[in-house]
Amino acid sequence: MGENPKIAYLVPQFPGQTHIFFWREINELRKRGVDLSVLSTRPPPSGLISHSWSAEAMANTKYLGQPAPIATLQALFSLPLRSLMTEIRSEGAAVVQDAVLCLSSARRLARHCAANGIDHVHVHSCGRAALIAALANRMTGLSYSLTLHGPIADYGAGQGFKWRRAAFASVITKTLLDQARQALGRDMPAEVVVQSMGVDTDSFARKSAYRSAAPGERVMIFSCGRLNAAKGHQDLLQAIRQLVNEGMDVGLEIAGEDDVGGQGFRAVIEATIRDLQLTDRVKLLGAVNEAEVRRRLMEAHIFALASWQEPLGVAYMEAMSCEVPTIGTDAGGVRELITDGEDGILVPPRDPVALAGAIRTLVEQPELAKKISLAGRERVVAAFRSSLGAETLITEIERLRSRGRVR
Repeated sequence: MGENPKIAYLVPQFPGQTHIFFWREINELRKRGVDLSVLSTRPPPSGLISHSWSAEAMANTKYLGQPAPIATLQALFSLPLRSLMTEIRSEGAAVVQDAVLCLSSARRLARHCAANGIDHVHVHSCGRAALIAALANRMTGLSYSLTLHGPIADYGAGQGFKWRRAAFASVITKTLLDQARQALGRDMPAEVVVQSMGVDTDSFARKSAYRSAAPGERVMIFSCGRLNAAKGHQDLLQAIRQLVNEGMDVGLEIAGEDDVGGQGFRAVIEATIRDLQLTDRVKLLGAVNEAEVRRRLMEAHIFALASWQEPLGVAYMEAMSCEVPTIGTDAGGVRELITDGEDGILVPPRDPVALAGAIRTLVEQPELAKKISLAGRERVVAAFRSSLGAETLITEIERLRSRGRVR
C-alpha cells in the first residue's frame, strides 16, 4: 500500500462469541502492513468471552464506553447543531434519542483518531456503532465506512443518517445489497461492494479423510450458532426427535450461548430438550473457542444449522471448509453460499420434517455425503477465504487516498 494510512476498526462489543471473523480480518490487515487501531463500544458479557485470543484482543482494544452526561454536553458544542438536528429530526424521534446516547462515544472516537493520526474508521455494524462514526464525521469530518452484515431493518433507526456520508460501504451478500438499495434510495453511498465474511481455510482443514457413520455407530450432528430463536435450534431438536422415533441412533452437539451469557434463551432450549426426552442425546457446549469448534467438526458426521433467517453464515463456511456435509436453510443469503445437492443441502426454514429428511438422506447415502463434503471445501476455498475481506478494505482505502478523501 506504499505509505500506509492509519485505520480504526470499530466492532460492537468486541470480542463476542461470533467475532472470530473480525479477528481473522484484523490479523490479515496487519499482516499486509496496515497500521490498525481496534475500537469497540464496550466489552461483551463475561459469559460470551470464549476465544483463546479474547484476552489479547481486549488488552489491545480501545473501548469508547457508556454514555456520560458531561461528555455529552461537551460533545454538543462540537456539532453543527442547527443542520444536524434538522437532519436527525427527519429520521424520527428514535434516532434523536440514539444520537444523544452516542454523542459522548462519538466525541471519544473523534478525539482518539485525532490524537493517533487515524485517517479512516471502518465500522463492522450498521447499528449504534455506525451512528457513533456518523456523528464523529459531523464533528470533525472524520472519514468512515460501513459493513452491513444482516437485514438493514435489524440495525435500528437513522439508517439514512448513518449511510449518507459514508465514504464507501460493503455488504456481505447480493440479497442484502438489493434490500439496502430499496431501503436507502439516494442515501446509499456511491461506492458499495459485495464482500462476504470468510474463514481461514488453512486452519479449518482436515488432516484425515471424512467418513460417514459406520453401521451401528451413533450419527453425530454438530451445530454452531447463538442460542436465539432465529437460529432454529428448536427445529433441529424436533428433527432429532423424529429420527430417534424412526429408529436412528443420532446425537447432537450445539456450540453457542445466548446473548446474555447463559441467562436468557438457553433456558428455552434446555426445556425443549427435556420435553422431547433428548437429554441423553443432546449436549449444549456453550460459547467455545475456535479450536474446540474445529475439534467438534472433525468428529461430526453432519453439520446442520436451521436458521430462520441467515444473512450468509460463517458457521456453514467453517463446516464446509472442514469437509463436513452441511445442511442449511434456504433463508436470507444462504443460497449464495450453498448450492442445494452440490456442495450442501438446503431445506425450508421452520421445517423439522424436511430437516430430518435431509439428515436421513446423508446417512443412507454415504457416497452423496462424501461428494458434498469435497465440493463444500472447494466452494469455500474458491470464494470465501478470510483474506478477501482484508483485500477489499485495502483496495477501497487506496481508492479514497488516490482521490484525496483520506490523508
